[in-house]
Amino acid sequence: MDAVERAGTHETDSRLANGKREAEVLAVLRSAQEPLTPRAVREVMDDDLSYSTVVTILTRLYEKDVLTRVPRGRAFAYAPATDEPGFAARRMRQAMEEVPDRETVLTRFVDDLSSGDEALLRRLLGGDLDSDR
Repeated sequence: MDAVERAGTHETDSRLANGKREAEVLAVLRSAQEPLTPRAVREVMDDDLSYSTVVTILTRLYEKDVLTRVPRGRAFAYAPATDEPGFAARRMRQAMEEVPDRETVLTRFVDDLSSGDEALLRRLLGGDLDSDR
């Protein structure tokens, strides 16, 4: 493996590790009963992450609008901005915003739905949206 291949592999491994770390931190926050400070997140995680690494991960997630934060002492306490269904809905919305031909995207999306999901979508669009909440 030459230097270019090694550099590319390291970069990919680093990005995967960052995504995995973000997921781990988000899981800790989802299981918490209240917003957590970076120190509290670090204590809950069974890992050897430094305090500054936890702060970096939390800040990155906050900047992506995945987390909210409130002042707590000299630090911030962080919490998920929404639940899992909310994050899934956000990803779907973001995917829609990336393509100018929304009609075709929505048509193909509906075409790929199972019959049960298509029936659910039709029911929701028929005005029963609030009954499922």
